[in-house]
Amino acid sequence: MNFTMNKRAKFALLAGVSFALFAVVLGAFGAHGLKQILDEYHLAIFETAVKYQMYHGLGLVIIGLLAAKSESKYFEYSIYLMSLGIIFFSGSLYLLAIFDFKFLGAVTPVGGVFFIMAWISCFVGVLKS
Repeated sequence: MNFTMNKRAKFALLAGVSFALFAVVLGAFGAHGLKQILDEYHLAIFETAVKYQMYHGLGLVIIGLLAAKSESKYFEYSIYLMSLGIIFFSGSLYLLAIFDFKFLGAVTPVGGVFFIMAWISCFVGVLKS
């Protein structure tokens, strides 16, 4: 198979696969290592972080495949916004769940806004391709 890809597509694919891989690792850690340590509330927060990391890691893979076939800048915007969304949304929830840093509750919605903007940008990229 002869398939070449641009740098942004490669970044999206590598980032997406990495985020998905770490979601599996963190999910196992949560299920087996944190279940005895965290209360139900904090464990649920941790599980939400894992789910959204996996969903959007796979989203990055899809966007990377789209970016490999299109020159639209909207896919590039979507890649960076989704990566930031994972870091802000899931990252803040991991820290909130494990360390109970309540102030990070204000950071989580910023990650959610990045997710929304990423999906809108992807939508526009598909429309304009």
